Amino acid sequence: MAIDLNVPDLEALHRRAGAKWASHDPDVLSLTIAEMDFPLAPPVAEALHRAIDRADLGYAALPRSALRRAFSGFAERRLDWSVDEEQIVLVPDVMIGLVELCRVIAAPGEAVAFATSAYPPFFSMLPAAGVRLIEIDLLADGSLDLDSLEAALAAGARALVLASPHNPTGRALPRAELEAIAQRCAERETWVLADEIHAPLTLPGAPHVPWLAVSDAARRWGVSLTSASKAFNLAALKAALMVTADPAARDLVARMRSFDDHAGLLGVIAAEAAFEHGDEWLDAVIDQLAANREQLGRDLSQHLPGITWTPPQATYLAWFDCTALGLGDDPAEAFLTEGRVALSPGLDYGAPGAGHARLNFATSPAHLSEAVVRMARVCNNRL
Repeated sequence: MAIDLNVPDLEALHRRAGAKWASHDPDVLSLTIAEMDFPLAPPVAEALHRAIDRADLGYAALPRSALRRAFSGFAERRLDWSVDEEQIVLVPDVMIGLVELCRVIAAPGEAVAFATSAYPPFFSMLPAAGVRLIEIDLLADGSLDLDSLEAALAAGARALVLASPHNPTGRALPRAELEAIAQRCAERETWVLADEIHAPLTLPGAPHVPWLAVSDAARRWGVSLTSASKAFNLAALKAALMVTADPAARDLVARMRSFDDHAGLLGVIAAEAAFEHGDEWLDAVIDQLAANREQLGRDLSQHLPGITWTPPQATYLAWFDCTALGLGDDPAEAFLTEGRVALSPGLDYGAPGAGHARLNFATSPAHLSEAVVRMARVCNNRL
């Protein structure tokens, strides 16, 4: 079956009510929030239409064994990860799961660590758990600075929030690095909360290593959080999963207040359909993202060679170092106001993001090329 990944024109995209497009004027090409512009996977759309047709918009029934089975099968097929269905817990979204786990792990005023540059809600939402934040450095190649990690652990970090694959760099963390992180955290009895929401979106040549498949230490001191939302474009439908693989971790999750009934039924229905029947669509998306990544590299070489970037191994996010362009600490502002291209400002990802911007390339090749041309025009007009 041919998969339709045709992206609408700019006018049609701006008719969408989501924040990615509704937040900008009609002439702006928005490549910001991590949502794809592609049509929904047909099995997901069909499942949602059936739910609407039967007026099935009530609370999600629990336990939802079908979702657990669907994710377990998906994890086995796509991620080479054997998941115990009895150790899967439903939460509304990954960030709520992270915040509530931090409430259980850390007393008020204790520390939680993560690597910067980092997903902006780590800065804005984790403090709701009453914790203070410790930022860990990334090395030039994007790997976690283990000396910086050690310093954070010595300073009393009770948990490490680990984005794997990493956002915003799109780096897939290799097993050896994950093993080293697990060993050091286990030695300090520090929990690792692995945000693996982008795991299904590893691109060719870079397999994802699930945190709970890394080592005994990772399983004992780890919780994985994931969702269908990024891989299948379901951010508005609230349903995420928290996975454990050890009795101690399971006990930790059991101490968290239950959010089962806060997940959305349509989110559960869509996730079941995605995990059970979405492989063919996801394969086509990954092929398109890989092609877009290559095209982006060619377009940048031709029009904006001053941008430094490492093509991501996973996700559809490109992390641009724009410091050589002379656009200041917030190049996204210039690209928006002068070029009518919206990127995510690098400073939203922490102090190391100064002079950077994040571009979402999950759109049509035409929109992607147009964005680079507009960005180049901004730089050329300043010469």
